[in-house]
This record gives sequence, structure tokens and C-alpha cells, in this order.
Amino acid sequence: MKRSLLVFCFLTLVWSVAFSQSDKEPVLWSHEVDKISDTEYKLVFKGKIADGWHVYSQYTAEGGSLPSEFSFERSGEDYALVGKTEESETITEYSDIFEVDETFFKKEAVFTQRIKLFRAEVNQITVNLFYQVCKEVCIPKDELFQISLDGSAITKTSQEIDEHSQAMAADLHLDLKNKELLTQGTLNASSGNNAIWMIFGLGFLGGLIALLTPCVFPLIPLTVSFFTKHTGNRSKGIKSALLYGFFIVLIYFLLSLPFHLFDSVDSQILNTISTNIWLNLFFFAIFVFFAFSFFGYYELTLPSSWANKMDSISSKVGGGLGIFFMALTLAIVSFSCTGPILGGLLGSTTLAQGSVATNLSSAMTGFGLALALPFALFALFPTWLSSLPKSGGWMTTVKVVLGFLELALAFKFLSKSDLVGNWGWLKREIFVAIWILIFLLQALYLFGKIKFPNDIIPKKLGLGRVSFAVLTLAFMIYLIPGLTNTEHSRLGLLSGILPPEFYSVYEKENDCPLGLVCYKDFEQGLAAAKAQGKPILLDFTGWGCENCRRMEENVWSDPNIYPMLRDDYILISLYVDDRKKLSKNEQFEFQYETGRIKSIKTIGQKWGTFQTVNFNVASQPYYVLLSPELQVLAPAVQYTDVEAYEEWLRSGLGNYGVALRR
Repeated sequence: MKRSLLVFCFLTLVWSVAFSQSDKEPVLWSHEVDKISDTEYKLVFKGKIADGWHVYSQYTAEGGSLPSEFSFERSGEDYALVGKTEESETITEYSDIFEVDETFFKKEAVFTQRIKLFRAEVNQITVNLFYQVCKEVCIPKDELFQISLDGSAITKTSQEIDEHSQAMAADLHLDLKNKELLTQGTLNASSGNNAIWMIFGLGFLGGLIALLTPCVFPLIPLTVSFFTKHTGNRSKGIKSALLYGFFIVLIYFLLSLPFHLFDSVDSQILNTISTNIWLNLFFFAIFVFFAFSFFGYYELTLPSSWANKMDSISSKVGGGLGIFFMALTLAIVSFSCTGPILGGLLGSTTLAQGSVATNLSSAMTGFGLALALPFALFALFPTWLSSLPKSGGWMTTVKVVLGFLELALAFKFLSKSDLVGNWGWLKREIFVAIWILIFLLQALYLFGKIKFPNDIIPKKLGLGRVSFAVLTLAFMIYLIPGLTNTEHSRLGLLSGILPPEFYSVYEKENDCPLGLVCYKDFEQGLAAAKAQGKPILLDFTGWGCENCRRMEENVWSDPNIYPMLRDDYILISLYVDDRKKLSKNEQFEFQYETGRIKSIKTIGQKWGTFQTVNFNVASQPYYVLLSPELQVLAPAVQYTDVEAYEEWLRSGLGNYGVALRR
């Protein structure tokens, strides 16, 4: 597959998510009805297409973009279609991406369909149009037409769910006692603002690494010299360089803004995105693609016309606006090096637990700040430029090392798909073995034993390169116990990154964390709690939840906590991202108070809805302490530390003792 196609798919994925929630639609649709006779009508669908966009024909060539497709909702006795859906004038051009001739509309798309009624009383028709609207990216869209043949008002029928669904939905509601206790105190003891700053720091680190790449590093002295020597005077040059740095930060921050549109969608959508099997597989493929780009096998670039256009605009407009377009030009021309790093930020934050928008904005702002700092600092202190190392082969080494890191990260996404899909392909020990191989190859490369395209191995290895090679070997050795079935296999530093310990090639007692007894159905766990007279630890978790794994492997394993989980509580672990299908008689439709209906077809959908309905929370991990009579025993907690979790568990036991005495 050509690199242009992969870049196209990557951009399409990202921007289709953003534009799907946008108020500014690239196509505005309308419809008309022409009466031919008492039983025949002509339906006309018109789409006004924004400048620069195009919509594909129903008859565009196979192998290219998806064609437009009409679905007419009708029973066999209502009406029939007369002939095919006709189209207005189209354009046919060859696509370099898909290597086929594509047929599409520009400015306006008009579709015409004749129908013949079988019953005179039919006066309302529903039609669904699926289409793709494209510019630099393609966005899949659905348009629903509700058409009145005689001009009367459209009758909207209220949605109802059947008795089976009503009964199943009723079972999701818990009669919680003392529910107000859930939100008292600190809900999330260790994350929140600290997590945001950590993500900001990771973005900043990514920006610092990008500075060392051959696409960015040589531009620092050139750009700073331009501002300090060609803007009239030193004071003006410094101001321009500072403004240039500010615009770099602004541009990368603006790239994250479309993801703030997620705030308006269903509470479970972020979890659905982060654990989506196919999205994680896509990121696995794209990260492998990024890795081999860093290895030097091909160059990952945006269209050169974009950079030329921005450079031309910056020369024409001048002033502050011109500096903005200079910063935008930098972002475009450096994409071959920054793109894979930005992809890592996108993948890590979009597919992480929590707010996509906040996480990504923090990471992108940190990334932009790291890129901008050198331009501002060297403008203030131009003599520092002489201390910069010269460009050379060391920058290629940085790119190759980044390639190995991208490759290692790629398997994290593959692992999440494997866990959510319950495929059993990438068990913990296999994952560790792959990482050992990757970092062994990285060490061999740093020692000069492996060479990549465009790579120049120096006759004498520098101290920095050798030191990093030794660190890589040390990390590889640290991973080796992860291949064993011993107490040393935990690898606490990588909790949440590796697959869980019970997801192993070795035979385990059960598939519960740390070999604990756990129930994965709430009713079964509740029955066990009543039979044994123990309180319940309700654990909302997920196969793809990194923080859940960190809690299990670093907190639950504590010698003061583990005995309480084993002996004093009934553990109910509900996986909200489990994609296993419910049996037919267990599937149902759930109707929210707003009237929206959600189909519950998988185990994860059931427990995700269960969590939202009863606790008004959609993030994981989320822990609740309940008595067998469903009395809340303590405020709910999420990701926290050992001390806070131990105190929380003990408070639950104490309150349960009080509850028993009552």
C-alpha cells in the first residue's frame, strides 16, 4: 500500500471524528416532491456542496472512495421504485491515491427517483442517504429524509420498547441506600490535575525529541538568524521570534480543538472509542508504518503544495499574520519527523481513559511549547547558537531510535484489540518477548551492528550512543523475568502497559486479577455476598483500561490490601468494554429518561449502561463498596494510592459492621 494512502486514511480517521460533530456542514441537503399522477411521484434530493468539497456518485469505480447509496424504507405493499436513481452532471478524474477513475459532484449534487404507490393512503416516505464528502479528507455521512407527498406535516411516531426490554432495563436499576455517600469526599485521590500535568509533560518531552530530528534541528539557527538579522533591528527581531514561538504553540493547540466536540456525545462514546478493536488495529498498522518511516525506508510528508502555499502567503501579508503563516509552514515541512510523534500523542490520548479533549490539548500544548522554546531563547541569547552541535549523522540515530519506540508502542495497540476481542493471540509473555526482541535490535543498532537506509555508522561510537545502548540493554534484561511464571514476573514499572498477569500462556487458577475469586455478573456476586454475609467491592473495569491494571498490580497486590480483598470482600468485576455478545434472550433495548433508546447487545454495553444509570459515571476504574442489602458503605474512589485505598477498604468494613449492628 502506498504511503500516500496510509496518510490519507490516518487523516480521514482523525478528522471524520472531529467533523462528525461539527455544526458547519460541508453539504446542505433539501428535497422536493413532483406529482406526476395520483399514484406516481418524482422525488428530488439536492445537496449544496461547500467550495473545495466533493460528493461521490452512486456509480464511482470500485476500489476507490465509497459511492453514495439510497435506502428507501418501505413495506412491500406501500410503493415501488420506478427505474434507477438518476443523477445530475458529474466529474470523472483519476485518483492517485486509489489508482482508479472516480466520479463525483462539485458545488451541487442532484438525485432523482420516481416511485409508484400501491396504496392511495400512503403520504409519508422515509429515505436514508449514505455518502462521502471529501476535501483533503473524506467524511462518511448519513442524511435522513422524511418526505410528505401531499405537503402535510410529518407525523413523528414515539419510540417504545417492548415488555422484554422494559423488564431487562428495570433489572439494571439498583435500589441503592445511602446513595448520597457516593460523592462525598475526594472521588479521585491521585489523578485529576496531576494526570493532566503528566500528559502535558509527555507532550513536552515529545516536542524536545522532535527538536533533535533532521526536519527541525537545522531550522533553528536559520530561523533565529532571519529574525535577528532581517527585521530592521535586534529589538524587533526578538519580538518577531517570540511571536513566532507563540504561534507554534497556538497551531499545535488548535489541532486539538475538534476533539472538544466529544463533550456533546453519549457518555459511553469515549470508552467505545478507546477500546474499539478496529481503531486500535488501525493505530497498530499506522505506528508500524511510522516506525519504518523513521527507519528510513520511505519519507512521510504532507503535500509540498501546502508548504509552498503557506510560505507564499507569509511573504505577501507580512507582519504578525505573516509570522503566523511562517509558523504554519514550519509545522508542515517538519511533518515527516513530527508526524509520527504527534501520532503517538494522538493514539495515547485518544485511546486513553478520561477526556479526549483535555488530554490531547495538554499534550499538544506541551509539544508546541517544546518546539517553540529554542526559537525564543536563541533570539534572546543569539550567542548560544554557537554552542549548538552541528547537524549530522546523530540526528539519523535519533530518528531510528524513535522508530524502535514507535514499533514497541504499536504492539500496545495490538494488545488492546487482542484483550477486548478475547482472541488470546498476544498473551503477556508473548508481548514481553516481542518487546525484548525490539529492544535487543535497538541495542545492536546503537552498537553499530545493524544499519538502516540513510544511516552512517561512525568509525568510533560516541559516549552518548554507547550509554544509551547500555541503558537499552538494561531495560531488555529487566523485561526477561516477565517471561517466567514466578513472583518476579510482575514488572511493576510497566503496570498498565503490559497485558494483565492472568492473561498468560501459563495455566492460571482463573481469569481474575492476582488469582482472586471474582464474579463477572452482578446478580451472581450479590447472591454470593448474601450467602457469605460479606460486603461487596464493586469494580467497574475494562480489558483496555491501563489504570485498572496499575491498580490491580501495584495497589491490590499490597500485603495489607490483598488479604482484605481475598477474605473480607466479595469482588464483582464488571468489564464495560467486553465485546462478547449477549445471548438473544439477554439482549434488549434501554430507554433513557430523555427518550433516547440504546440497544444492549454485548456484555460491555450492559455493564457500561449499568454504571452510568446507577452511579452517573462513565470512567474506569471506579470502585464502590456495598452491603448485600445495597447500602453504600463509603464514598466511591477511582485511581488512587496504596495508603488511601487501604484506609478506604477498612472504612467500608467498619461501616458494614455498624450496618450489621443496626
